[in-house]
Amino acid sequence: MGHEIDLKNYEIRTDLVLDTIENNEMNIKTDTYNDGNVKVTKVNVDEDSSRIINKKVGNYITIEFDDVTDTENKNKVEVVFVNELKEMIYSLGIKEDATVLVIGLGNAKSTPDSLGPKVIENILVTRHLFILDEDVSSGIREVSAMSPGVMASTGIETVDIVTSIVDKIKPSLLLIIDALAASTIGRINKSIQITDTGIHPGSGVGNMRKEISSDTLGIPVIAIGIPTVVESSTIVYDTINYLFKHISYIKDNQNMNKLIVNRYNYLDKIKDKDLTMEEKKEMAGLLGQLSDTDKKNLINEVLNALNYNFIVTPKEVDFQIERLASVISSGINRSLHKEEV
Repeated sequence: MGHEIDLKNYEIRTDLVLDTIENNEMNIKTDTYNDGNVKVTKVNVDEDSSRIINKKVGNYITIEFDDVTDTENKNKVEVVFVNELKEMIYSLGIKEDATVLVIGLGNAKSTPDSLGPKVIENILVTRHLFILDEDVSSGIREVSAMSPGVMASTGIETVDIVTSIVDKIKPSLLLIIDALAASTIGRINKSIQITDTGIHPGSGVGNMRKEISSDTLGIPVIAIGIPTVVESSTIVYDTINYLFKHISYIKDNQNMNKLIVNRYNYLDKIKDKDLTMEEKKEMAGLLGQLSDTDKKNLINEVLNALNYNFIVTPKEVDFQIERLASVISSGINRSLHKEEV
């Protein structure tokens, strides 16, 4: 990895480790497998990689899927999520009867940021049963959950609230759920990241709060996030690249009676297409000659200067968040309790 760019010099807003690696062509080893139409990518960030990509040392798992609005797809994604979460919990040495605290970050009044609070609504909470010495089935472990809100509403740093609760009830593991930001439009509401490195709330949209991790809390922390927003500059950048792919596809197929353009599988048709540098220059002038990094920086520079680099979310976000929250809450319940819940 002797020639990579140090990403600390660039303002690339994303919470996803895969975005950071792929968008900047980092030579970092990844392990990938497919379960049907669900793709799982695992990345171990070591000390050297951490310095380059500005991500914490640890393990990152990204689950990618088409969508969860279809019940069959939703169930498939949930099965994969449960398997990966169980594996990470096991890798941290958490015992089957260990106590767990689940925290849902975010603003319940802002739909794209409401993933955490919505997940908490459906977590199987059992700590009170253990405190009251109720008869609890052997497959049920002690779980507590809460949503601390956002600093703008409480006036309190989220990490301070979480630290106080951890110090009081002393869980063996913290699961923390949050909505994330991505730097590729293809992963919005279509991917789940699981990591044992903790989280910086708000970092993806430039509103970084204090870190919540094993370093700050003294217990293992697993962060679960779904990207729900993206910057306008990312949409512009991706549109330019898709435009090049689209034209390349038309050029290759228009005289072969194979030109089929539709919204359902068109991305599969064009994903490996691209124009040559000369064709890009002919079509877009100097812009077509820019490297990916320079192109991103130029678009960011223009939109930030105009204060038009908005944070954007899909129009169907209300329904998608409901379905995604269901996947995460049900998956956590199934991962934490042996008894069928």
